[in-house]
Amino acid sequence: MAERVVVVGAQWGDEGKGKVIDILSEKADYVVRYQGGNNAGHTVVVGEDELILHLIPSGILHKGKVCVIGNGVVIDPEALKAEITYLESKGIKINNNLRISDCAHLIFPYHKVLDKLREEKFSRTKIGTTGRGIGPCYTDKFSRNGIRIADLLNKRVFREKLEANIEEKNAIFRKVYKYKTFSFKKIFRQYSDFAEEIKPYVCNCSLLLNQAIKEGKKILFEGAQGTLLDIDHGTYPFVTSSNSTAGGACVGTGIGPNKIDKTIGIVKAYTTRVGEGPFPTEFSEKLMNKIRSIGKEFGATTGRPRRCGWFDAVIVRHAVCINGLDTIVVTKLDVLDMMPSLKICVGYSYKGKLYDNFPSDIEVLWKAKPVYEELPGWQQSTKGIKEFSALPKNAHVYLKRLEQLVGAKIEIVSIGSERTQTLFV
Repeated sequence: MAERVVVVGAQWGDEGKGKVIDILSEKADYVVRYQGGNNAGHTVVVGEDELILHLIPSGILHKGKVCVIGNGVVIDPEALKAEITYLESKGIKINNNLRISDCAHLIFPYHKVLDKLREEKFSRTKIGTTGRGIGPCYTDKFSRNGIRIADLLNKRVFREKLEANIEEKNAIFRKVYKYKTFSFKKIFRQYSDFAEEIKPYVCNCSLLLNQAIKEGKKILFEGAQGTLLDIDHGTYPFVTSSNSTAGGACVGTGIGPNKIDKTIGIVKAYTTRVGEGPFPTEFSEKLMNKIRSIGKEFGATTGRPRRCGWFDAVIVRHAVCINGLDTIVVTKLDVLDMMPSLKICVGYSYKGKLYDNFPSDIEVLWKAKPVYEELPGWQQSTKGIKEFSALPKNAHVYLKRLEQLVGAKIEIVSIGSERTQTLFV
């Protein structure tokens, strides 16, 4: 493993990053989450156990690793406490192996209510938000009204900021949404208790990581969601509220871009997305149900069924460019084992024009027809295979074509959810 590695999703999220990060964590000293909130979920299968993590990096499953929640993450205290309790119930101790940036912003109850009300009442375009308050928390952050962990730990500052926020939000709830208001005293007491619980984990994330870099430690940066959900580079407005691309690793942790040695993108052997938004290669309902069933395509955070489609080389080529991907990892190849033939989208056709690069125009994305190449399937199980070279010939042909189309080499192929079902190229 290189010294400092960023792992990102190269599609619409849910690419299997949890498993890959779990494997790479074995050789890392620090595992760092740099953006998003508990709207994302990383699933890791260890033996008979399936563990789902939402805020804490999946490196926590390995002893001797320091797991860091960076300043770019927004934290719901209830969700964090629940996750710590959940991990400890699985025999995983949380102590000096967890560090949380003092500059991370906090999600409050009014953020969660605002999230749902905006989607239900005023949004003409349904985004498909998880309703966990992520977007409204980032809105407060960028309008300079947010409350950080550093503010929470200073009672005078916290009181002043919370009073101002409650006053503003209650006015919005009363006048705009005709919704009940929030109690300052209740939230102040609740979050003051949380301040005491979180204090042992709090640190200056930038100082911690830059010191680790000076000491030659190996650091793995994990993104949540995927490139096409990035607020700047995704299918806007059907995106998340943060930079889920590799550049977010620097902003979300406080390290310089010259400190990153390698960037790895995770892709499924097909494509999925959760929630609303354009999806050019989406399957027919019959094939969708089949692949969804074989691949267990249901959201780790919400349980929502994922939309499924053919591999889209246009969006992955975009991800390779935006993230500067050195290599890619292909997951869930086994889900395609019994398909007689496979399609790969190589471009979009709209109003007589061929698009072989990702278009920013949302109308093109909604209405374009995918242009496909078709390859023969291998129609045999790959699940018991131990070496990359032992994959069926047509699986090699398929993977080689993906490399050519997206412009990045494949370094790992996953053929199942367990750690052992991993082939290194």
